Amino acid sequence: MRIDLIAVGKRMSPWIETAVKEYVRRLPENIQFKLIEITPATRRKNNSAENFRQREQENIEAILAANSIIVCLDERGKTVSSQQLAAQLNTWHDEQQHISIIIGGADGISAALKGKAQRLWSLSNMTLPHGLVRVIMLEQIYRAWTIIQNHPYHRK
Repeated sequence: MRIDLIAVGKRMSPWIETAVKEYVRRLPENIQFKLIEITPATRRKNNSAENFRQREQENIEAILAANSIIVCLDERGKTVSSQQLAAQLNTWHDEQQHISIIIGGADGISAALKGKAQRLWSLSNMTLPHGLVRVIMLEQIYRAWTIIQNHPYHRK
């Protein structure tokens, strides 16, 4: 199974980079993980948030694998428990799927890109900093894997 975490934004705080590296290190070898950073659209006075989302969508689509399952993270998406994520990851793992999880930029993800997604997930009803979302998503992928393996990391 391959998981691409596609995140709009660069130059994260050192603590975020450290946490991301730690959870990537913990992932098993049979999960091929890649963090792909997309440069945010350049902000100009006379452009709208929709224009920014559109430019970021073009950059995201340029690197999406043709056969990947697209998961967009959005505050209006469906919340998924750790156990549900584990079950979904287990299925994707068995099917050797390529998963692309997308974290949008400051203006979110375009409606067109969300429309192409097979899943729309929310990590919280609250708006979270994009760097923190990277860490949370990676921790949850690791946690899901420990649930699948009956590892004591996750407690019920």
